[in-house]
Amino acid sequence: MDMEVLDDVPLEDLNYETILGYRNRHQVLNAGHPFERLNNDEYLRSIGAAAISKEDHQLHPTAAGMLIFGNEYNIVRHFPDYFLDYREVLDPSIRWTDRLQSSSGEWSGNICDFYFRVYNKIIKDVKVPFSMKGGDRIDDTPVHKALREALANCLINADYYGTRGVVIKKDQDRIIFENPGYIRTGKEQMRKGGKSDPRNKTLMKMFNLVNIGERSGSGVPNIFNTWEDQGWKEPVIEERFDPDRTILTLEFVDKTNKEKAAKKTSEENKRRKQAKKTSEGSTIRNKTIENMVKIENYLKENGESKTNDIAEYLNLSSARTRKILSEMKTIEAIGTNTNRKYRLKDNQK
Repeated sequence: MDMEVLDDVPLEDLNYETILGYRNRHQVLNAGHPFERLNNDEYLRSIGAAAISKEDHQLHPTAAGMLIFGNEYNIVRHFPDYFLDYREVLDPSIRWTDRLQSSSGEWSGNICDFYFRVYNKIIKDVKVPFSMKGGDRIDDTPVHKALREALANCLINADYYGTRGVVIKKDQDRIIFENPGYIRTGKEQMRKGGKSDPRNKTLMKMFNLVNIGERSGSGVPNIFNTWEDQGWKEPVIEERFDPDRTILTLEFVDKTNKEKAAKKTSEENKRRKQAKKTSEGSTIRNKTIENMVKIENYLKENGESKTNDIAEYLNLSSARTRKILSEMKTIEAIGTNTNRKYRLKDNQK
């Protein structure tokens, strides 16, 4: 979804200071890279932040370029529900110890600046054992790498057309990463790793160019391995629907014998819950099939329709409706992301 060319947006709408900061990082981390000698326009095109429009054959930002380098007031023109929020509560008696919001107007509000500002905040109070190598102190520990991966994964896989936005919450002993959108590979596959299906492939490429994020699908398993090596409680992945959200909770809390015993005795409860979940899953699937039939009838009666119109008819969220539409073999999508409509295939009419 982030490869769309924004035909009506000039490159000048992007934030020059953010682009300059990104290019400097890229150059420091990858000295002698072929992109180093390109001018700004050529550079943006090479990394996927800009592309030639089919409309006027001129260079314009892509959706990814706008998200990572744009100003918030321009980004929301194309992603109305775009919102980035960092909340820090280190003192329970104070509502917010620190807060950073994309809509504050005090900074650019784009993904690139948000990432680096928030990363510096979440590592500030992380207690990591002192480590030496060859007489030098190692400041970039596996914990730092895991936190970089968690933050990048949250931003790369967010559905920026979804509601509630990206929310990072930090308190005294944990950090919670929330992003809109369901898990494209499924929760179990995300935990296992080995397969990567990022929602925003161009954003992933741009993060990778400055050595952030894993392309191989090993990022989340590495987070779990790091937490296990530290002796901390196992990270928790949650997936919620209507609206769709993915939540990763990382706690800086040591495992105790009591917790281990509780985990062992809970296995039987898990089996009972799984049996109940299977029954509930069947009910949810039946409801989905019922909604698919309603969509087909709606399209037969109304012809080409937008997601929002279909969602209103079904009384569901746009995100949930979009997921159901993606599973239907009897319909086809036409148009770009912003103007996308759905219709019945010819052999279904």
